[in-house]
Amino acid sequence: MPTDPLENIPSTFAEPVESFLAWLELERGLSNNTIQAYARDLVQCAEYLKMKGVPDWQAVKESFVSEWMASLSRANLARTTQARKLSALRMFARHLVRENIRKDDFTELLGAPKLSRKLPDVLNREEIERLLNAPSLTTPHGIRDRAILELFYSSGLRVSELCGILLQNINLEEGYVRVFGKGSKERIAPIGSAAVKAVSDYVTAARPHFVKANTGSELFLSQQGRAISRKMIWVMIKSYATKAGIKKPIKPHLLRHSFATHLLEGGADLRAIQEMLGHSDISTTQIYTSVQADRLADEHALYHPRSKES
Repeated sequence: MPTDPLENIPSTFAEPVESFLAWLELERGLSNNTIQAYARDLVQCAEYLKMKGVPDWQAVKESFVSEWMASLSRANLARTTQARKLSALRMFARHLVRENIRKDDFTELLGAPKLSRKLPDVLNREEIERLLNAPSLTTPHGIRDRAILELFYSSGLRVSELCGILLQNINLEEGYVRVFGKGSKERIAPIGSAAVKAVSDYVTAARPHFVKANTGSELFLSQQGRAISRKMIWVMIKSYATKAGIKKPIKPHLLRHSFATHLLEGGADLRAIQEMLGHSDISTTQIYTSVQADRLADEHALYHPRSKES
């Protein structure tokens, strides 16, 4: 069976898609997994268009795309999946215009599927304190885990970014870490004094216990002397959450969401939070304003004398 999904569609469809995927890699710096996801979505659309007798991308009309989206809905695909596929097609349509393959964007007037945005789970400040204090500081593993938790909450990094930190990427004197996020985009994330102390203690007192002959310059090491994995970090966080008596579901990004929410509650500017999180679009960061509004509504309902029926 062919491993290249583009082999399933005619060259009139495949060649422009290949050009677009190359642009995503070279100009946007997207990861291979992301690029392959775009490829699968565009191939699925092209297969539908081919089945409808459309010969190439130049012949695509808005009505054809609407029919394709309707077919996805009838197939009971999640609205988030439908929205992702349409987003891929929108980017590709703009690429066709940019490359003078088409004069118009055939997705311009299409509406996106209505999404009910789920607010992220966050820990409150008291829960954060319990979680951060859960590791024992009497063992190298506990000192390492405390440093991971403190840095995670202090910087708002993604799990993959945390795992990829090298010793030369972190400046404890100045209080910042250089990270490479989605699309290999570099950014500087500030870290607070508690995290600086925890990481410093780990580097001097605990990291040497994990160093092996094959160890590189990764900051956080596993028992085998290699970079700690994302899976191991989340198993570790779930274990400490249980120890701290936290009942909320422990999911990826929990500390990242808590970091952003607590900054916003403290009065931080949304644009500054966007930069610290490495979001390319402010709308992604704006979900935290919904979290805060939701919390304030709960507080109002609980404590305002006119919120309850007499």
